[in-house]
Amino acid sequence: MYGFLADLMVAIHVGYVGYVVLGQLVIWLGWALGWGGIRNVWFRLSHLAAIGFVAFEEAIQMRCPLTDWEEHFRELAGQPVSGETFVGRLMHSLIFVQFEESWPYTVIHLGFAALVFGTFILCPPRFRRCPSASQASPAVG
Repeated sequence: MYGFLADLMVAIHVGYVGYVVLGQLVIWLGWALGWGGIRNVWFRLSHLAAIGFVAFEEAIQMRCPLTDWEEHFRELAGQPVSGETFVGRLMHSLIFVQFEESWPYTVIHLGFAALVFGTFILCPPRFRRCPSASQASPAVG
């Protein structure tokens, strides 16, 4: 059971990274093609918040909770931290690149956060406004 929970943590991690990276690609594509859906305020705010949390973690040098939970479950399952099951190895190879030092992770995380923030400013979401009483059409009675 613990091995499954560890794999689940990795799958959630991959989903999170996928949401941020693929979401950014969809925003750029939609911006270029004039898709209105990419300006949805809930999508854009959640996307910005997702990378904002990663940038915050990086800025205070906090380990990702998903990584901590995965390692904890791997230890409880008697598996090496790198992932012993096929799903664990597959998911790790998709999102984790090994660098000799930690600074490339910082550059990647903060750089991507800046990219998302810049896109948010240049192609902002559209906030819908409710029509005021004076702008509402008169009732036909």
